[in-house]
Amino acid sequence: MPSTAEFAETAALIGDPARANMLIALMDGRALTATELARAAGITPQTASGHLAHLTEAGLLAMTRQGRHHYHRLASADVARMLESIMSVTAGRRPFPTRPARTVTGPRDAALRRARTCYDHLAGQLAVAMADRMIARGEIELFPDGGALSGGGAAFLSSLGVDLEAAHVYAMRRGGGRIFCRPCLDWSERRPHIAGAVGAAMSRAWFAHGWLRRVEGSRAVTLTRSGEMVLGKAFDLGLGEQAA
Repeated sequence: MPSTAEFAETAALIGDPARANMLIALMDGRALTATELARAAGITPQTASGHLAHLTEAGLLAMTRQGRHHYHRLASADVARMLESIMSVTAGRRPFPTRPARTVTGPRDAALRRARTCYDHLAGQLAVAMADRMIARGEIELFPDGGALSGGGAAFLSSLGVDLEAAHVYAMRRGGGRIFCRPCLDWSERRPHIAGAVGAAMSRAWFAHGWLRRVEGSRAVTLTRSGEMVLGKAFDLGLGEQAA
């Protein structure tokens, strides 16, 4: 268990606005250079390098060298979950309005609310709808601390090109540190979507087949026409208005 001093140190690192902006920029699961992260934080590359060194030393970021470039990414799914949880808590701290208003949770951006990446898996209305459909059909069960696919659920995902065998291998390779299947409380929907190795494998398959497309400069993703046809039919969802 970390000491109080270690806990406070991690909180202080995240609490700096420039570092917070860089961490949030990495929430889509990609690796970015110091220059790209400096741009996201609105600071100079030299200043960004110092911040990145502190975040890497604290275990919040991991760095990979490729040629002349150094690429930075979130160190683990645990870091992404921590950031997503902080966003949820922060969103709930807004002062009470003087008159009743509809509660709005999560991002204000409609595209982010519809579909976005949450580190290595899909989040937003689309991801929650997929989870709801699989639960209703008895294909998956989600518990507070994990989840399980039924035989039918495994066959369904496999029919869509989701590599569950690779997901099992990945979870085992992480020494048990990566849960095979688990719920993740959605920041905007406040209901669970599918995470863990299964959620990551689903996301990889949707991108690999060209059913999802990233929105440049954002965590938002959109469905392509083929994605609307295949995923809309497979999950029995009305997705026509989301296709791009």
